[in-house]
Amino acid sequence: MNIITEKKFAAGLSISSNALIIVLKFIAGIISGSISIISEAIHSLSDFLASILTFFAVMKSSEPADRDHPFGHGKYEDMSGFIEGGLIIFAAVYIIFEALRKLFLRDSLEVNTNLGIAVMLFASVANFFVSRVLFRVAKKSDSVSLFADGEHLRTDIYSSLGVMAGLILIKITGIHILDPIIAIFVALFIFKAGFSIAKETLNNLLDGSLPDKDLKIIEDIIYSYKNNNVSGFKNLKARRCGPCIDIELTIIFPSDMSILKCHNVCDEIEELICKKLKYVTIMIHPEPECEKCAIKKES
Repeated sequence: MNIITEKKFAAGLSISSNALIIVLKFIAGIISGSISIISEAIHSLSDFLASILTFFAVMKSSEPADRDHPFGHGKYEDMSGFIEGGLIIFAAVYIIFEALRKLFLRDSLEVNTNLGIAVMLFASVANFFVSRVLFRVAKKSDSVSLFADGEHLRTDIYSSLGVMAGLILIKITGIHILDPIIAIFVALFIFKAGFSIAKETLNNLLDGSLPDKDLKIIEDIIYSYKNNNVSGFKNLKARRCGPCIDIELTIIFPSDMSILKCHNVCDEIEELICKKLKYVTIMIHPEPECEKCAIKKES
């Protein structure tokens, strides 16, 4: 199975599992009268919409570069991840609204817990296995949208377990007002996850730089050639575009070094960077050393 097929399979599996879990949670929430279970159903619904976005984003980003998109379609994954983050934030705000309404209006706080406990346990186990598949494929392919989808399911696991623990506590103590309070805590947890995803993907959409650790990898590789006729570098630019990384930089060589030797060194540096960061497109401009352009590594 090639990597594109694996990505499509993982995204399709997420859609199928989320669809089943949504139906079960809504049924359990309506029958039991639990706002915390319904909040979980809304959370899963946002995950389901996110999974659909992910599936189409993965399909679109897998297309090769064309005349209209000469740099490829990787941004579709970043856009998908940003929308997913927004959906999660919206779901969290709605859950808090409904929980506060039930808490202060004291509408039917009575909760039937047995069905809810069983459904939350099933959802947690199912999402655990599906999220493991998503994270594995996301790591293998550097897919931003699959990773975001996996994060959704991981937050769903924690929130489902939290709701289940709350339902067990309600069953033991008989304190039914705990139900909307639990829903609010679940919503705050969901909001944090959504904000984190939206912030990261927005940085990619705005062509934000790579993290410092990735930039350091690039710099260390270049500096390792300092004794191989590389005087330094400048104008390093690096951004993430979906699963891919675009890098531009200028490498400074001795002015008497032949074009062929410069080219060979550039090829070696490109190969090492690609091995370390994967799915990289690099544009290196060789420049002759002079007083104005030479940049040495600080001791």
